[in-house]
Amino acid sequence: MRWRDREESSNIEDRRGSGRGKKLTITGIILTAAITYFMSGGDIGAVLNSVLSQSLSSAPSTKKYQPSPKEQEYAKFVGVVLKDTEDVWSDIFAKNGMKYKKPTLVLFKGYTSSACGGANSQTGPFYCPLDQKVYVDLGFFDELHNRFHAQGDFAQAYVIAHEVGHHVQNLLGILPKVHERERVLGKREANRLSVKTELQADCFAGVWARVDEHKNHILEAGDIDEALYAASRIGDDTLQKQAQGYVVPDSFTHGTAQQRKKWFYIGYQSGNINSCNTFKLVR
Repeated sequence: MRWRDREESSNIEDRRGSGRGKKLTITGIILTAAITYFMSGGDIGAVLNSVLSQSLSSAPSTKKYQPSPKEQEYAKFVGVVLKDTEDVWSDIFAKNGMKYKKPTLVLFKGYTSSACGGANSQTGPFYCPLDQKVYVDLGFFDELHNRFHAQGDFAQAYVIAHEVGHHVQNLLGILPKVHERERVLGKREANRLSVKTELQADCFAGVWARVDEHKNHILEAGDIDEALYAASRIGDDTLQKQAQGYVVPDSFTHGTAQQRKKWFYIGYQSGNINSCNTFKLVR
């Protein structure tokens, strides 16, 4: 991806020096475990124990945090990608007679709090609709490479664009409707609704990629393949096979590897948010 020496977003809240060593509250522990569980589809007891252990072992630190050169480069990259999403979605909203409200992206290290509860490095990037912020521990990019074997900067850009896609859903009134429905649905149906929501965010990420390429010529050879591969590596079926050796489709919350690849590519091919009606088309 062509990102170097380009403008970065000003809507970055850097907490990397302030959130280290803080302990999660009991509510934060439960919420963090729940977020991790729904992302991974794993054993909630094991997830809770892991998060609890990490929380209780943390101790306050008075040392000034010094990010590595690699982490600083990640931070600059995130700033450029966020700026591109701001420009693309501002244009798309304007063409549809709406105003795009830019989200804030929070960089943190280890642990931070959000309006949706506490989050730690195990949570992975996420969007909180209650404060309209995207939360990213930059260590996730190393995990993306090492654990998921998803290489390349555009794989990282896809992750950011997906979370911004949730912000777009929130502004369009989609997320509030989803959350309202989830409260009255059984677990199986709520999971299916979650899958449709996540796949639409993948599709919106694809729309962003197509429009940004048209505007700024950001793509290099292999970039779309990087995004597609990253999407496949974080599919529910892939993650469950890695974690437990088998899959439980009724527990899927984000979609299969094939579905995630498919919907990102649908968005990329069309460049049109109207192609992203996963709620109508996903069965």
